Amino acid sequence: MTTQKAIVLHGANEPLILKEVPIPAIGQDEALVRVKAAAFNRRDWWIQQGRYAGLKFPIVLGSDGAGVVERVGGDDHRYWVGREVVINPSLWWGDNEAFQGKSFRILGLPDDGTFAEFVTVPVTNLHEKPDHLSFEEAAALPLGGLTAYRALFSRAGLKDGDNVLVVGAGGGVATFALQWALHGGARVFVTSSAPSKIEQAKTLGAEGGVLYTNENWAKQLQEQAGGFDIIVDSALGEGVAHYPDLANPGGRIVFFGGTAGDIPALNARKLFWKQLSLLGTTMGSPADFAAMLAFVNQHRIVPVIHATYPLEEAEAALRQMDRSTQFGKIVLNVS
Repeated sequence: MTTQKAIVLHGANEPLILKEVPIPAIGQDEALVRVKAAAFNRRDWWIQQGRYAGLKFPIVLGSDGAGVVERVGGDDHRYWVGREVVINPSLWWGDNEAFQGKSFRILGLPDDGTFAEFVTVPVTNLHEKPDHLSFEEAAALPLGGLTAYRALFSRAGLKDGDNVLVVGAGGGVATFALQWALHGGARVFVTSSAPSKIEQAKTLGAEGGVLYTNENWAKQLQEQAGGFDIIVDSALGEGVAHYPDLANPGGRIVFFGGTAGDIPALNARKLFWKQLSLLGTTMGSPADFAAMLAFVNQHRIVPVIHATYPLEEAEAALRQMDRSTQFGKIVLNVS
């Protein structure tokens, strides 16, 4: 067999199309993984919209995937053949834990990703699939789980008893942030634009939440929670102006996205007087990924899946993101 089924994007604002494409070749230190399940991230949506850096077409999207190792490029890696794996999509992070190097890239652009029957990845990016998770559940983990784990633990230093605010509950990374914080011993509150998402967050263990569309949302949060040791935000925008007031002294405010705009003018006096930290983060290192999987295995955590689609309905699955109504991950059954 020399060809495979894959979901291909041929250009900005074009639909995802199921096609027959060549099975990718593998190098000496690479593995060919038969993908069992893959998952969407907001990144895939932005690429299709033509609003992402380094666009390249045609491209097989998909950063998240789990499957079985079909073959490897060198005998030194024979251990992996036949193993059930989850893929770390953070490629070539570099030698510094503090930040990614110049060679860093994310699986699914510029390299063809997981929305295909097979994907080629470096052997160093293979990890044993947690045995308590299905392929669909494991496929939901990588990008969102890694981003949330690094934001909370590596960057913000989450510890037992912290008060945590997760902004924008419902998205993949925010849902992982909620789960990670809860299992890390934190007291968690959320914001959302939909009452149903706040209720779903409470079902998972959040103590409360408010609609950020309400004029007095920040005051309502203070009444519910007091203040926050960690604020996790993926949107930025005007709401950030309230964070210095919402943060406890010594608080950490960590960002990993900017879909709602830029940071507004802030009263820096509150930042230095309260000893606040503003932290930027993105994705995570190999050490972060290994620590995340260990955390998942220790607590037997199961990712939240909003919906599962067959591979051929990838375009319909991505259209669900247009409305931002999902709570958790959107997954593809591949093979």
